[in-house]
Amino acid sequence: MISMKDVASQAGVSVGTVSNVINRPDRVGPRTRARVLAVIDQLGYVRSETARQLRVGNSRLMAVLVLDMANPFFVELARGAQAAARTAGLRVMVCNSVQDPAEEAEYLALFAEQRVRGVLITPADTSGPSLPLLQRYGIPHVFADRVVTPARACSVSVDDVLGAALAVRHLTSLGHTRIAFINGPLQLAQCQDRLKGAQQAIAEAGVSPGGLRVLDVAQLDVASGRDAGARLLGLSDRPTAVFCANDLLALGVLQALFAAGVRVPDDVAIVGYDDIEFAAAAAVPLTSVRQPARRIGAAAAELLIEETGADGDEHKHRQITFKPELVARQSSVGTHAH
Repeated sequence: MISMKDVASQAGVSVGTVSNVINRPDRVGPRTRARVLAVIDQLGYVRSETARQLRVGNSRLMAVLVLDMANPFFVELARGAQAAARTAGLRVMVCNSVQDPAEEAEYLALFAEQRVRGVLITPADTSGPSLPLLQRYGIPHVFADRVVTPARACSVSVDDVLGAALAVRHLTSLGHTRIAFINGPLQLAQCQDRLKGAQQAIAEAGVSPGGLRVLDVAQLDVASGRDAGARLLGLSDRPTAVFCANDLLALGVLQALFAAGVRVPDDVAIVGYDDIEFAAAAAVPLTSVRQPARRIGAAAAELLIEETGADGDEHKHRQITFKPELVARQSSVGTHAH
């Protein structure tokens, strides 16, 4: 980590001068100030006291950085965070990484510059640079919809392995032995976990591993679901059921099958994930694995508020995991849905 002392040494000034450039720039001559700022930029220095300043409540702004604001799940998560922040007298800035680690890194740099109180983040890449960047910038943070191990920060998530297993167990209990799993990019921890849960449930049911056919898509959106649905229609040994890594994919698949005259669930059953508001309102109401999005956002915000509050030095990192539940509707059980 680059220190203020490193900047002072490189710029040929005292540590006090560097401090003044950062905190009281009017006290430093323009040429010296320009030289120090150039070194700060060159070394990539971000004031290491940021976290300490934020703990004493200097900033009332909390950042929320999620994967995709086009997904109602993340809208609900942000609403939960906003409600908890408002109760604490704070305000929330919501940003969208569009599943892009480079975009995510740019936002983290911006948050450091703006000295936000802290960040709720759903990382765009499991192996990506977000954690080292957050630590380098000294930004208090909580991971939302993602578990981080070892516990170097708080996290709030749902057991996605269990959630996917619930979906596939539901389908095997209905007699399906040829199931397609439409999954998003494996750089996302959620997609890794949902694949693992689906594979576990297939094994538990005594179905051969080949009974789960995995179709990967690049984006977790409706258009990708439609494309995956078209690929399903072209398979010679078409699966009798489809489990999708989120509801937007499932709605896209439903559109593709509907347009081709395939009956749901008579010909192909569909299960989604998230239980967004549109799931129950679909042309064929969608069976889905429910995640408590607002509770995830609120719990994550509350952990961040605790960490950055007056007693922040006593804060201990915690991992909160919610249990998902399967909500059966017409897309898998027909008119027997309840």
